[in-house]
Amino acid sequence: MSTEAAIQDRLSGILLHVTSLPSYGGVGDFGPAAYAFVDFLAASKQRLWQVLPLSPTGYGSSPYSALSAFAGNPLLISLERLVEDGWIAADRIEGLPGHDGPADFGEAMRLKLPLIEEAATNFLDRCTDEQRAAFQKFCEDNLSWLPDYAMFNVLRRVHGYISWNDWPAEYAQRNHDSLSALLTSHGRELAIEQTIQYFFSEQWSALRAYCGSHDIRILGDVAIFVNYDSADVWTHPELFELDDLRKPIRVSGVPPDYFSATGQRWGNPLYKWGLLQERGFDWWVARVRRSLTLYDMVRLDHFRGFEAYWSIPAEEETAVNGQWVKAPGHELFQRLRDVFGVLPFVAEDLGLITPEVDELREHFGMPGMRILQFGFSDRAAHLYLPHRFVPNTVAYTGTHDNNTTLGWWRDDLSDPDRLNVQAYLQTIQFEGDIVWAMMRAAARSVANVCIFPMQDVLHLGSEARMNTPSAGAGNWTWRYDSNALHPDFSTQLAALAEMTDRDGYVVPVPAPPAEAVLA
Repeated sequence: MSTEAAIQDRLSGILLHVTSLPSYGGVGDFGPAAYAFVDFLAASKQRLWQVLPLSPTGYGSSPYSALSAFAGNPLLISLERLVEDGWIAADRIEGLPGHDGPADFGEAMRLKLPLIEEAATNFLDRCTDEQRAAFQKFCEDNLSWLPDYAMFNVLRRVHGYISWNDWPAEYAQRNHDSLSALLTSHGRELAIEQTIQYFFSEQWSALRAYCGSHDIRILGDVAIFVNYDSADVWTHPELFELDDLRKPIRVSGVPPDYFSATGQRWGNPLYKWGLLQERGFDWWVARVRRSLTLYDMVRLDHFRGFEAYWSIPAEEETAVNGQWVKAPGHELFQRLRDVFGVLPFVAEDLGLITPEVDELREHFGMPGMRILQFGFSDRAAHLYLPHRFVPNTVAYTGTHDNNTTLGWWRDDLSDPDRLNVQAYLQTIQFEGDIVWAMMRAAARSVANVCIFPMQDVLHLGSEARMNTPSAGAGNWTWRYDSNALHPDFSTQLAALAEMTDRDGYVVPVPAPPAEAVLA
């Protein structure tokens, strides 16, 4: 199945971030649990696995607040795989947090990351000529970002993990002589950082190949903005709206909406879109090229920001006093189309969507998203219900930003909205029925793609919510239990996929009659 067909074909899949796998070591990773999940997808006749950004996370452990838009999160590296490859002894990984319970990123940084660094050291000391050549090719292929990311990470550690703008000026402002000296004084540490990224790439590539062998595609995620405290802003300050002290002038967010009465002040620095356009959007071309080496398809988070973005003065504490500013979305996507041809993008077109945003998405043929949980409040919300869908759509019961469907039904709905749900779905006899009723509604729709959060597959409540936007703590930690993948779930999902023509079945072409062959 081609990448283009993956969007146009009729299929379904599951949304599960890698950190939510019940992997050994306390945080989901690319190890055995990931392969078991792919087997579950295949048995369930699901042909898509949606993940959140795989980037290294900073404070708060949010995948949407990353230390790099190009690098991979070291915590996703499987220690078991490193043992199998011979880069660390099996007894070195004993006694780590187990497979069950919420993800603990702080504990993983304290216990798991040093073991990954130890494995990288062993690789540098012991690798064969062939392995070293493969590593060097990886470094060469990623020369545009890898050395800077390695320097950023080393300097961040040397300076106690404070923001790069608080480092000594010679490092914060990237003095050439100081960075050159760093190559000598910390050369070994820089090589370790690059080796860790090589481990990430090798393990993810193997897992992605395993998905491909089961006709499962990866839908990745690209956050439109990057974190201020990131290798990207440190390396390319000229591309962002920063003042003379390299501090943000204006920052990103969204106005008041469904999730927050004061909006969301994300705080990411805004791009200098004019300069990017003058340079042929070179940074974005590089970013998309990197994404297409990781994923089969890419969800563009906060798509509406490519048409116009909410610009908030940096000194404001909330998002209320921002304003919309136009972005050169048409020019950007045309440039990307010129470079890459087919654009396998899914547009996250939620929130305040204008005709201009719809036109931008439709002009480049990108499917939008429809969330069933949003469809029951009033007549304006009905565009989120299946009878209003069009084929070029990705339908969800909910996303990582929503409550689980069972939690939504129990805890979030008003009485009038609950009656609307019952009037629309009809089949709710017991509380648990709501989940399969919503999943059936999404699967039966004309949307080419429908995706179920793993929490809905497992019929979990609010305790399994992945993210509450604007919440200060408690996000991103959910993991499913190691015994959760019961065959009954696979049986039900497979039956639903078959009956809604999402299982990839191809009608056999009948053989011609024997007399026609003889003739």
